[in-house]
Amino acid sequence: MWHKRRTDSDRFFEVINLSLLLLVCLIIVYPIYHLLIVSISDGYAVIRGEVGLLPVGINFTAYRAVLQNPAIPRAYMNTVLYTTVGTAINLIFTTLCAYPLSRKWFYGRNVFTFLIIFTMFFDAGIISNFMVVRSLGLLDTMWAIVLPPAISSWNMIIMRTFFQTQIPDELHESAHLDGAREFTIFLKIVLPLSKPVLATMALFYAVGHWNSWFSALVYLSRSEMFPMQLIMRNIVLSGDTTAMAATVAADMGIIATNIRYAVVFITMAPILLVYPFVQRYFVKGIMIGSLKG
Repeated sequence: MWHKRRTDSDRFFEVINLSLLLLVCLIIVYPIYHLLIVSISDGYAVIRGEVGLLPVGINFTAYRAVLQNPAIPRAYMNTVLYTTVGTAINLIFTTLCAYPLSRKWFYGRNVFTFLIIFTMFFDAGIISNFMVVRSLGLLDTMWAIVLPPAISSWNMIIMRTFFQTQIPDELHESAHLDGAREFTIFLKIVLPLSKPVLATMALFYAVGHWNSWFSALVYLSRSEMFPMQLIMRNIVLSGDTTAMAATVAADMGIIATNIRYAVVFITMAPILLVYPFVQRYFVKGIMIGSLKG
């Protein structure tokens, strides 16, 4: 009887847990689905409120209007460039900082760790950052976007913890006995064994760069260098859809809402497509990297 009651309670917990997870998934997925169906629906049906769970009068004119605007492909390429270069810089700086801080032989590692953690709680502010970027001559360049956020203290701590807990000291000792230098150990042993945390950090940094628009707003003044997110912000907040709507005939049945939703969906689609390929590394890297401070 006790075993039966225990089994029933386990099943009840699984049902509740599954129901909550499905609810959370629905809350997350529905806004994305709503963006898609509105962007491909007839504009007049959208105005009349006829678009519910299914699109009405399916057409892709809004996407054609968006992609025919020369500012969108250019901004898209800028975003890809900033994300690729920025993520590469992030991973290089984070690994080079986290690895020595994870080694017991590194003199003063506790002091350096404290100084890095200190920056998580106190920031110089936007004006000071702008003055530094301007004094370095980085305004209106790609480097103003990718260099200031070159390393995240939080991500560095996760990676340092991974190196501490998941790379056995015996590997280092064996490599030293074989005559390997520290940099060789880092490149040939540590990094190949760190794929989960590297994939996790790459995803974190890539999403951050892909969604970033404030840095471009502050540091860039030339519109040809704007990333996609800044263009999307101008379209969504300012309603700047005139140029796109002018590329298609007025009787094609699209409105500003179709264009706004199409721009938002185009902007988020690449990250949604990338995540499934790194998901198995992402979960493992987060769990392992947070085991120990």
